[in-house]
Formats: sequence, C-alpha cells, structure tokens
Amino acid sequence: MQRGLDRIKKYLKGSVERQKITEKESTDSVNRITGIIDFEEAAREVDLVIEAVPEDMKLKKEIFLALAKSCRGEAILASNTSTLSITEIASVSDRPEKVIGMHFFNPVQFMKPVEIVKGVLTSEDTIGSIEALALKLDRIPVIVKDSPGFASTRLGVSLFLEASQMLEEGVASKDIDTGARLFYGHRMGPFETCDLVGLDARLNNLNALYQSTSNPKWAAPLLLKQLVASGYWGNKPGSNGGYYTFFGLEKD
Repeated sequence: MQRGLDRIKKYLKGSVERQKITEKESTDSVNRITGIIDFEEAAREVDLVIEAVPEDMKLKKEIFLALAKSCRGEAILASNTSTLSITEIASVSDRPEKVIGMHFFNPVQFMKPVEIVKGVLTSEDTIGSIEALALKLDRIPVIVKDSPGFASTRLGVSLFLEASQMLEEGVASKDIDTGARLFYGHRMGPFETCDLVGLDARLNNLNALYQSTSNPKWAAPLLLKQLVASGYWGNKPGSNGGYYTFFGLEKD
C-alpha cells in the first residue's frame, strides 16, 4: 500500500517539476486518496469500483466474486482491463448488468480517452453512468462492444507487431518511433509506448488475444518474449529497462 502511495506522490512531484500541474493540485490529489488494505471495508459503501489488477482472468474473477459479496447492490463494478472479456469477468458476479470495462490509457493523468466496454449483459443505465463519469473527469469516452482486445489494444498491438517485424528485418530501430511521431502525429512511437505500458503487459495482451482468437497474427514476437524473460519489463520498479535500454537508445 505504502509503495503504491509513494509512487503516486513521485509521479505528481515530477508533474509539478515539469509544470504540468501546480503544487496545490498535487497536494489536493494526494489528499483525495485514502489507502485501505481491508478489502471488505474498502468496498462496503462505494458507488463504483475500478479494478486494476494484472491481466489474469483467474485473478480478476476472484476479485469480482469478492466484490459481489462486499459491495452494495447498487454499486457499479468496472474493470480497467485492456484485453480480457468483460462478459467472462461478469459471469461470476451477482450483478452482470452492472459490470463494465473502464479502460484508462497511460499516462493516465494526461491521456484523455477512456474506453468503455459493454459486456453482453451490461445495462444501458450502467453505460450511461460510466459515460457521464468519464465526461465529468474531463475524459473522452469511447464506447465499444466486448470483443478480444476491444478497439484500443487491437490497434495498439497491430502497430507494435508491424514495428517489431521491421525491427527484426533491420529496416530501422529508433527511427521507427521517430517515423510514427512525424509521419502520423503519434505522441510516442510503438517501442516507447511499449516501454511505458510495460513489455510484460504487452506480452500479456498478445497472449490473451492469441488464446481467445487462435489467430496466429497475434503471436508474440520472439524478441519480446526473450526480453520479458530476461527482466526487461519497461519503465517500472525492478525492471532492467525496456527496448530503449536494451538497444542503448536515447529518447528525443
């Protein structure tokens, strides 16, 4: 718990130093957070839960089963999953009509889109409530149906897979990212994005897509699997780094 709170404070401090937010905004953000380690106590009186555990279906089902027992009947249960089926997650809940995907994008404090994923049994009232919340948070809601990878992950990993193939073919390395920014106006290229979201997370995305579709186009690149196995998980604590570290590249 404390490690998570410390990371939030570190990110906010960096945002203040880069003049993205003010010192007061940073302090106010910290003051709005209450850390609770007792699951039932944390869930008992809430109107909305946004689950953000790793992309593991078994783990997510365990969380949603526990939430069904701990939350009020009116509470909406959302998942921040970027790949896994909302319908399957909802299958263990006592309120599948109130289970929905609410997928934020990294870095969350700056990225405007929120992908709202409708499961087979998600009600229109639930969708409307989450859409209204996204707008209140000054985000841009993007509503999609439940399908493997939804819209954002399928688009993101498609670009990453093509970039990985070009990397393996020796077409370019860092200039692939430069081209993505200059040719298409992307804020970050596919490898810088992968370093940000995590190589392990990207591998989980691809594995989940491959398992749910059996389509070989979603097979993870060998280099990605080797890097993750070697402790290169991206820009996160305990990692050896990411693509930029491995190839000795400097960010622009």
